[in-house]
Amino acid sequence: MSLSDIVNPHILSQPVYEPGRPIDDVAREMGLDPAGIIKLASNENPLGTSPQALAAMAQALGQSHLYPDGGCLRLRSRLARRHDVDLARVVVGNGSNELLELLGHVFLNPGDEVVMGRPAFIVYKLVTLLFGARAVEVPLRDHVHDLAAMAAAVTDRTKIVFLPLPNNPTGTRNPNADVLAWVERLPPRVVIVIDEAYAEYLEAPIDWTGIFGTGRRLVVTRTFSKIFGLAALRVGYALTTPEIAALLQRARQPFNVNAVAQAGALAALDDEDWIDHCRRANQRGLRQLETGFTELGLEWVKSSGNFVLVKVGDGARVSQTLQSDGIIVRSVNGYGLPEWIRVSVGTESENARVLAALGRLGGG
Repeated sequence: MSLSDIVNPHILSQPVYEPGRPIDDVAREMGLDPAGIIKLASNENPLGTSPQALAAMAQALGQSHLYPDGGCLRLRSRLARRHDVDLARVVVGNGSNELLELLGHVFLNPGDEVVMGRPAFIVYKLVTLLFGARAVEVPLRDHVHDLAAMAAAVTDRTKIVFLPLPNNPTGTRNPNADVLAWVERLPPRVVIVIDEAYAEYLEAPIDWTGIFGTGRRLVVTRTFSKIFGLAALRVGYALTTPEIAALLQRARQPFNVNAVAQAGALAALDDEDWIDHCRRANQRGLRQLETGFTELGLEWVKSSGNFVLVKVGDGARVSQTLQSDGIIVRSVNGYGLPEWIRVSVGTESENARVLAALGRLGGG
């Protein structure tokens, strides 16, 4: 009997998530100095982590011999105040990815259906398939989620519907009013998951407090990996109903968020000046990239995040060529977009460097 005879059958066909390549890997492969490589592939904060968060994490290291707060009580309390919700509605995870997986543990069984856009963040599909459920992928319209088509795709077998605001990898976002009306139209039995990983970059994210008051099965996920600059620490959170929050708490592992991450997240939330600084820098970076792509004659998609989807002809070839020049961007062939690459917003000099490199390639 082989190992494949005893594993869960759907694991054998489970796709593997491919992250943006680490700088050290590219340096070894290309024979480059890591110090000269820029990474614009994973939508990280190019300005780094807030000084307040760095100081708090350094202090937390002094108590590394102690287990962290297993309930993340201080962080959950701070998040509850920030979003003006009850503490019972807040769950903290090892990145928002863990929370997406916990939703699968709680709700999904083989044969269930999960509605999502295509292309959208690949983890939605990975989680769905992990639990033997069926991913119902609804094509985007003009790079934006087709809310009417997604609502029409909901059946009696639908357990979860995923909607990212904004979407990755396109950077697009449905208008607030359209989203709120769509949420109201969906069957009350369906769990609606709104992924707001990039919400802090928005001028006017949706205020969900009114929807929470209706008892809708709504889950809003956020992360500290983007504007807060804590990607290496893996910490995210969800706002939801007390009933769903209690189920997620049952499903998570003990001590799922380490003490250094909790300390950094707490301090980052209080560093409003840093958040504003990063938001303004991102807006300038988006304009720089958009202007540069236009001057190169490249088609690009208007983004509400910290990255831009740009059409370059052969995305895999361009991505590989840029790596040889010490520039890591994201090929999105795995998202069904072989002619495109996704470029994260970097510093002004990093953005200029990728634009110059694309110019040397003749725009792609």
